Amino acid sequence: MRTIYLLFLFAVLFTAGGCEDKNSSVKKTSEKEKTEQKPDSTPQDKAKAQNDKLKSKMGSIIESQEVLKPFLTEYGKNNTETRVRLKTRFGDIELELFKDTPLHRANFILLVKQDYFNDTMLHRVSEGFVIQGGNSDGYDTPKKRQRIGNYLIPNEATPAHPHDRGVLSAAKYTNQNVSQASSPFEFFIVQSPRGAHHLDGEHTVFGRVTKGMDVVDEINKVEVDGNEWPKKNIYIDMELMN
Repeated sequence: MRTIYLLFLFAVLFTAGGCEDKNSSVKKTSEKEKTEQKPDSTPQDKAKAQNDKLKSKMGSIIESQEVLKPFLTEYGKNNTETRVRLKTRFGDIELELFKDTPLHRANFILLVKQDYFNDTMLHRVSEGFVIQGGNSDGYDTPKKRQRIGNYLIPNEATPAHPHDRGVLSAAKYTNQNVSQASSPFEFFIVQSPRGAHHLDGEHTVFGRVTKGMDVVDEINKVEVDGNEWPKKNIYIDMELMN
């Protein structure tokens, strides 16, 4: 009788142990399947991770002129946005960036995502001609420029994008700039109804105003000093649009 009892007890323990091992195996398999089935990061996730990393990068984001083109080319592939809102106290100006000026588009999106433009100004207003932005008289702007990098963007001017009214174009440094390369930080919007076609080829048009030309016209009337700097500062912010 004792022998039968021991055999029965052994069978119960063996069965219980077998069930526990099976459940553990199922759990491990399930966790593994969940890991394997986890979807890859979306392009938006990858772009956000890239920009977060750039914000904490030591030194300049673009370290030299030599790395500029490959950097902006790769950045443009990961950051495909083409619509930006320029915010002023006069109202908003909505911008569309052109895909066929890829270096200028990628650079502009980089500056927006790195918050470069925020608290800079529309620092030049030439009545009947243009409004120009991307600079300021504060200490933070030179620091921001140093963090982004010291470089020029190769000219991407094309006959497909003349300097008509409402276009977004890149400013440039005139001294020893025989290649007509663009400043990475300053832009202008053509206000003149006749356009500004004498600038074709010399400056790169890389976008256009899609909404808010009435705001451009209003800003173009403000009072300025002898250097065409508005007497009352016009601060700007930039944000991406969906």
